[in-house]
Amino acid sequence: MQARMKNPAMIVPGAMQALQALGKSAEQAGVPSRTLALVHLRASQINGCSVCVDMAFRFKKAEDTNERLFAVAAWRETPYFSDAERAALALAEAVTRLSDRANPVSDEIWEEATRPYGEPALAALILWIAMTNVWNRLNVTTRQVAGEWAKSAEAEKWVKTGSAAR
Repeated sequence: MQARMKNPAMIVPGAMQALQALGKSAEQAGVPSRTLALVHLRASQINGCSVCVDMAFRFKKAEDTNERLFAVAAWRETPYFSDAERAALALAEAVTRLSDRANPVSDEIWEEATRPYGEPALAALILWIAMTNVWNRLNVTTRQVAGEWAKSAEAEKWVKTGSAAR
């Protein structure tokens, strides 16, 4: 497998920095990094982004378990997630699948998300989901190869800074 081209965020001047800055902003708004990582994984599974799914396991949070990560695809049927994480995962699925139904982010999903998250955290969660979808679309469109990014200088920098932005 070979990528069609380098990731566009690495080609267009300023794009990578802008996406990373958005990620940093979202990370600092009160949503636990563990929850952001789960949301990123779930949206990436839905979108078929092998790069981001691969990264979820390569760079998993120290406090998370493989058991939880493996169960993200079936989060509704497993006991491993808190109510707040479930609300975030439901919102991630709804926002990622906007065209799948007439009312993608139903009042029920919205109300569940507002219970554990105040407005700043909810705003950050929505930005995080949107940003994940941007990364997924960039990677899938250009057929980025899972595991290749992990070998790059950008990945080394990411590991050193501890940023969750992909």
